[in-house]
Amino acid sequence: MKFILKQITLFSLFYLCVIIFSDCKNKSTEQPVRKENPPTVVDVIIAIPESISNIIEANGTVIAGEFVELRPEVSGRLTYLKVPEGRSVTKGTIVARVNDADLKAQISKSSVQLDLAQKTLDRYKQLLDVNGINQADYDVALNLVNTLKADMEYTHALIDKTVIKAPFTGVAGLRGVSPGAYVTPATVIASLQQTNEVKIDFTLPELYSSVVKNGMVISVELDAVKKEKQKAIIIATEPGANTDTRNLKVRALLQGGTGNIGSFAKVYIDAGKNRASIKVPTNCIIPDDKNNQVVLVKNGQASFVNIKTGVREANAVEVLEGINVGDSVVVTGVLFARPKSMLQVRSVKKLQDIANSGAVK
Repeated sequence: MKFILKQITLFSLFYLCVIIFSDCKNKSTEQPVRKENPPTVVDVIIAIPESISNIIEANGTVIAGEFVELRPEVSGRLTYLKVPEGRSVTKGTIVARVNDADLKAQISKSSVQLDLAQKTLDRYKQLLDVNGINQADYDVALNLVNTLKADMEYTHALIDKTVIKAPFTGVAGLRGVSPGAYVTPATVIASLQQTNEVKIDFTLPELYSSVVKNGMVISVELDAVKKEKQKAIIIATEPGANTDTRNLKVRALLQGGTGNIGSFAKVYIDAGKNRASIKVPTNCIIPDDKNNQVVLVKNGQASFVNIKTGVREANAVEVLEGINVGDSVVVTGVLFARPKSMLQVRSVKKLQDIANSGAVK
């Protein structure tokens, strides 16, 4: 009986060990349960064609329609000076004279000599007709008359240089000299500017050389406070770009308006007619070493695509390649998206709402 109990006890222990070993083995073969990350919550916009206009902005300067520094052509003392500072001067008005007394005296001297030479020439002519003198003597007398006439014309030209006149109608600047001052061709008596027609000089990158053409109408903003725009017409362009800055200099004539000479002007040029194109917010673009990327939602997953950009606006960028009409472009949660990761679309926004709020994260 004791033997039987002992056998039963050993069998029970063996059975218990088998159960424990089997249970441990089953636990060791179980795979750990993976917890999936929750999808990233994002907002999107639907890519649709929207109106876009390529407006080029440039900085310019207001210049006078005509500008000149009034200087004497000869050296001497000023005997006459009448510069109406800050007031209009009519074309041809004499504003200054340099002493020309010596030149006028030279004219008087030459005039007396010419009168005598002319009488001598007349007598020689009569004698030549009757063979009273030879042809050589007559030619010498004729040469003297012509020389004196040429000297008088030269002196008259010098006298003209002593007179400073307004070359066009304009507004005189501040006077730089006083009556009686000794002046030279390097002396600036005053400036003269034509202000009834002003021009705008501005520069553009050479990239836009094919856009700017003579006769093209542009908008100009002269007052940054009032924000009023005026029209101007391009009248000339430098034939070549500046070799240092690679910029092109352009000149336009302001229509029906005036501005302070030398003041700042903002120029707006429409480089192309309005067209339809896909636009995305600037901040949703991910810059890469070689390309720009955006995140699209495809089958609930994040898809990173390369894009080619075009015209840039204040808060949006034109997309030329990489996005098709109808694609869902991620505009918030961009920084948390990973390739092939799950995305949960919270809302569909409009581009105008994103641009106004400026919130793209």
